[in-house]
Amino acid sequence: MSAPASSLQTGEPLLVAQGLSKRFGGLQALKDVSFEIRKGEIFGLIGPNGAGKTTLFNVMTALYIPESGSCNFQGVELTRLKPHQIADKGLARTFQNIRLFSALTALENVMIGQHLRTKAGLWGAVVRNKATRDEEARVQARALELLDYVGIGHVANEVASSLSYGDQRRLEIARALATGPALLALDEPAAGMNPSETVVLRALIEKIRADGITVLLIEHDMKLVMNMCDRVLVLEYGQVLSYGLPQEVQRDPRVIEAYLGKGAAQDLAQQADSAPNNLSNPSAAESAQP
Repeated sequence: MSAPASSLQTGEPLLVAQGLSKRFGGLQALKDVSFEIRKGEIFGLIGPNGAGKTTLFNVMTALYIPESGSCNFQGVELTRLKPHQIADKGLARTFQNIRLFSALTALENVMIGQHLRTKAGLWGAVVRNKATRDEEARVQARALELLDYVGIGHVANEVASSLSYGDQRRLEIARALATGPALLALDEPAAGMNPSETVVLRALIEKIRADGITVLLIEHDMKLVMNMCDRVLVLEYGQVLSYGLPQEVQRDPRVIEAYLGKGAAQDLAQQADSAPNNLSNPSAAESAQP
């Protein structure tokens, strides 16, 4: 598998997590997870089902409070904040299960995403003064720009629930972008998409990064992650299994074993030099099964 196509240089750490742990009763969902995300990169987070990926996302965005550890974003400790405060600091996210305002239009969904960046309060909404009207016009114009940006400007006035699955996914991304993030966290954005939709999604994510927004990507599509991400973190049973460049991670016997089972790691390791795409190549993976 090839390295990410982009040659964009990444910079200093944007987010630094140290020793994050989270328990639900007797289940240790996260244990001593540490990593950093650098400015300008696409950072991949992968792992088998139940590995703790979404739990880590939820800890980072204050939906869960960790038992221990820290998560520092642009000099701010996230574990002490509320979700809306984290969004205000510049970390926006989408969800594994689409969470749109289904009865509102696509345009209205994105306008709501700009709420943190607006100034008009309850009084302004009641009296509808010039400042409030001007701000609303700016918010609407920006929402239309973002819908065009993600490729669904033509459905701006359609109700969110009537959109196709792929368009709903892109609408979620547009709404997250409306908050003006420095880091955009995407939770399985390609889930349920067909190959052509995935190609469009990849182009969108790469465009977002090229426009200066760092991206954190949880995804089960191994080919998408390995071909697009600058660095990859692999979780298993809530712990860091592997962490580094895609080329290093995909050759790690522990990662191969986690995805393909015992016995496959040794077989695939022997084929690595001649066939580096095995992990994302179903036929190669099947031939390596004992």
